[in-house]
Amino acid sequence: MKPRALLLWLAAYAIAMALVEAAVVVHLRHVYYPENPLALFPLRLLSADDLALELARELATLVMMLVVALLAARGFVRRCAAFVYVFGLWDIFYYIWLKAYLGWPDRWLEWDILFLMPWPWFGPWLAPALIALLFALWGGWVLATPRDLRLRRTDALLFVAGALLALASFLAPAWPLLTGGAAALHGWLPGAFAWPLYLAGLVVMTTALLRVVRVR
Repeated sequence: MKPRALLLWLAAYAIAMALVEAAVVVHLRHVYYPENPLALFPLRLLSADDLALELARELATLVMMLVVALLAARGFVRRCAAFVYVFGLWDIFYYIWLKAYLGWPDRWLEWDILFLMPWPWFGPWLAPALIALLFALWGGWVLATPRDLRLRRTDALLFVAGALLALASFLAPAWPLLTGGAAALHGWLPGAFAWPLYLAGLVVMTTALLRVVRVR
């Protein structure tokens, strides 16, 4: 398949997946926040059955993106590019669909529940969206270029270090609540986000990805 066609088909898949994801979240918002689906906080906890289903859905989403990436490209770097390209577009259009169907988010720094494994990730929606934009741009460029790219160990380690820094900024808000269990999370309100930690992670990831495409 030609690069342009590949990018278009992967984009169509990611955008459609984002709509499915957004539709589920819109329904959950109406069930758990019937009086105001736009107000995600104070936090309300999912029932045990809904939580198990959400965890399974999150895992299934990652599996679907991974399988598509494996089928769409050959070689480790290009498969990684296909995965992050789909992931990035999926995340960006998830928020676009939420805005279209729910009118949320209504602020640039509106907080969101980003993920649930291994414990809830919290942060302004803009933070993961910027990472998603980086992934979509880098993945799209790699899939479009005819060059043979390779991933050096130092670049891989640099990327993992940046990803861990960004991950820590998303996991940090809920960390103090873990010892209190579900009762501590119920009614939780966002506080300060670790922007320096997040931005450091974003810069390190960007540096690592740029080093990959500059390798001759």
